[in-house]
Amino acid sequence: MRLLAFLLAAALVAFHLTLVFFGLVPNLISRPVHLALALPWILLVPGQTGWLRISGITLTVIGIAATLWVAVMHRRLANQYGFIESPFQMAVGFVLLGVALEAARRAIGWPLPLVALLALLYGLFGQYIPGEFGHSGTPLASFIGTLTIAEGGIWGSLTGVSVSVVAIFVIFGAVLNAGEAGQGFMNLASAAAGRLKGGAAKMSVLSSALFGSISGSASANVASTGAITLPAMTRLGYPKRLAAAVEAVASSGGQIMPPLMGAGAFVMVELTGVPYTQIMAAALLPAILYFVAVWIGVDAYASRYDLKGIAAEDSPGWRTVAVTSAFFAVPFVVLLAGLFIIRVTPQYAASVAILSAFVLLFFNARGIGSWRDTAARIEEACLNAARQVSMIAAIIICASIIIGVLAITGLGVKITSLILSGAGGMLWPALLLTALACLVLGMEVPTTAAYVICVSVAGPALRELGLDTIQAHLFVFWFALLSTITPPVCGAVFIAAGMIGENWLKVAITAMSLGFGLYIIPLAMIANPALIDLAASPIAAVATALQIALGLAMMSIGMIRRRLGKMRFGLVGAGALIIFVPVFMN
Repeated sequence: MRLLAFLLAAALVAFHLTLVFFGLVPNLISRPVHLALALPWILLVPGQTGWLRISGITLTVIGIAATLWVAVMHRRLANQYGFIESPFQMAVGFVLLGVALEAARRAIGWPLPLVALLALLYGLFGQYIPGEFGHSGTPLASFIGTLTIAEGGIWGSLTGVSVSVVAIFVIFGAVLNAGEAGQGFMNLASAAAGRLKGGAAKMSVLSSALFGSISGSASANVASTGAITLPAMTRLGYPKRLAAAVEAVASSGGQIMPPLMGAGAFVMVELTGVPYTQIMAAALLPAILYFVAVWIGVDAYASRYDLKGIAAEDSPGWRTVAVTSAFFAVPFVVLLAGLFIIRVTPQYAASVAILSAFVLLFFNARGIGSWRDTAARIEEACLNAARQVSMIAAIIICASIIIGVLAITGLGVKITSLILSGAGGMLWPALLLTALACLVLGMEVPTTAAYVICVSVAGPALRELGLDTIQAHLFVFWFALLSTITPPVCGAVFIAAGMIGENWLKVAITAMSLGFGLYIIPLAMIANPALIDLAASPIAAVATALQIALGLAMMSIGMIRRRLGKMRFGLVGAGALIIFVPVFMN
């Protein structure tokens, strides 16, 4: 069974790398095969028994059969232009929709599939809804066909992003994590910040920023870096609520830190048409500001609780740091050289970086590793890559159903009109309505899915009110992330609190004060557009970032430091004034 799992994982990895290196494959082949390779990792989970196991096997078999049928029949289906021509094709369409919904449910729970199911019901029966939110109706053969046998719906452009780009970067992260790169991140962070005041917490901030740049997952960050930083903070006498909050907040930043951004960067490229390197440049300074705000908050808490740094004997030597850092530095250099010097596509640059990281799996900090260790690393890399690619595939394909229904029925335009009218045609009320929608939706579905759904309905309204495309998308993406630390659903907080044995609500309250930048910086992007214009105007962007950093520092100190008296409100107010001075001037 273990060998079969490895072979399936290796096949998934090899398929996606082959797509990059060996030319173009029709979308109605690559995208269905992508889902076919992902289904076993979602529907066939070890330890299943009874009905769950039987249904998982059944759904896997019929799901793979349906996806491969689409791939084999792609030429004929392309000539049907999304119109189903037989009862058999209709059955295949319903099977694909059902499997997509159930795969997402088993991967991430009920909320996203329920939203997708409601969207399908609206598409099928929305013509019976009176008033402006009804629609004129679509023939069943056209509606189901557009969603399942054409390059729309589940085989649409978002799924294309999952196939060609997201999967490659997830594989890149899995290969790096299987080697010594994770330890390299920890060693570098420990050497750079470990001996400072509050050093263990600052080490967590730095290592999470580095690790998050490749994992793109708050939960993965907490589980990996937290396994080292949480015990270190506990040994040094950190309050448990603070230690867990630091890890949760620092780890959440991984989803906004380029180059991966939890797959959001690549989805953003597809939705905006803006080049990937420009998205990276726009997202970089806000992400750095987030970690700056967290760092300053940690420093304020360190003064409040008199938290010491890590002892010199517990910090790694510079030779160890240099050697282990090479395990992530070499693949990163290869990636960045491909993106900015050779100027190949992001997926090609990442694929070459994967090969360099794969070679490094044969080495450890002491030299060439044993064959047993190397084989274990290769197996771990493939298995983790397959699981993560499959989960993201399930999320994106389910979200694609919603996007497809919005396009077919025109519901997105109607919701956009509702936002505009509800905001009275004013930008800031529209931003607050959008932020609230992102927060609510983000509490129920993963960040990337929440971003896709919210930006599909609110993005046009924000652009109509004068926002630049990247501004609108980054704003929505950041607010979709709030649920990682904001009650009642705060995934990163739950994991960190569980690992350290602290009440999650106490951790969440501390996390919100530490991670307040997550609430402020998206608004600062709107008030200060130069902040995300690093590629075109680097001097103005950096100057704006320094201005916002000063404001964030004042607000953080005002909220966290003790014995400030009336100065507390003055610092918070002055910091907000510095950040939003363009708004007040207008």
